[in-house]
Amino acid sequence: MTIAIKPTSVILCGGKALRFGRSKAIASVGGFTVIQRIIRVLEPLSSQIIAVTSAEKTDIPVADKARVVTDVYPERGPLGGIYTGLLHAQSDFALVVGCDMPFLNAEMISLMLDLVDGFDVVAPRLGNGYIEPLHAVYAKTCLIKMRSQLESGQLSIWSALRELHARYMETEEYLPLDPSMLSFFNINTLKDLERANQIAAQLDAAHSE
Repeated sequence: MTIAIKPTSVILCGGKALRFGRSKAIASVGGFTVIQRIIRVLEPLSSQIIAVTSAEKTDIPVADKARVVTDVYPERGPLGGIYTGLLHAQSDFALVVGCDMPFLNAEMISLMLDLVDGFDVVAPRLGNGYIEPLHAVYAKTCLIKMRSQLESGQLSIWSALRELHARYMETEEYLPLDPSMLSFFNINTLKDLERANQIAAQLDAAHSE
């Protein structure tokens, strides 16, 4: 199944980044900010791009590439951010990613979008069984359940997933597209940032050969 209308893409930018110490979205990886790298991948795949943030962090440098919106449910973590992005989405589905993922893979995202028909959620299952909810596709059908959880103070994304009709993408499905699983690399610490720049340099060198 191929979606005729491009989906909305949602970038979650509202995290406090306590371990990193500053906004991860504007950290530099390979000469570009992380959010620039994310938008560069998402733009051809998306009908619109939404950056969800807190009221204190609305100065995200997205130029005219994305619409910046603030959390409908402040201080409610990633679940609140996903809900806000879905609520503002113009399409029936939204790809949701974190603002600290510098190595998104367009082929992986396209596969996820091709799997979404008939499901509330498509999310990858990593090799250790962990479900990655911040690199996933959500349908607007999720909104009622998410709102109920948010209003009752149940902020676990995994709890929401258990109540939704989810399609988990297994490693054997996506490893051919992303053998090193770089799609799921995220920056939480300065050491992660250093490693991200090393990876970016290796990728650039490989592409120039």
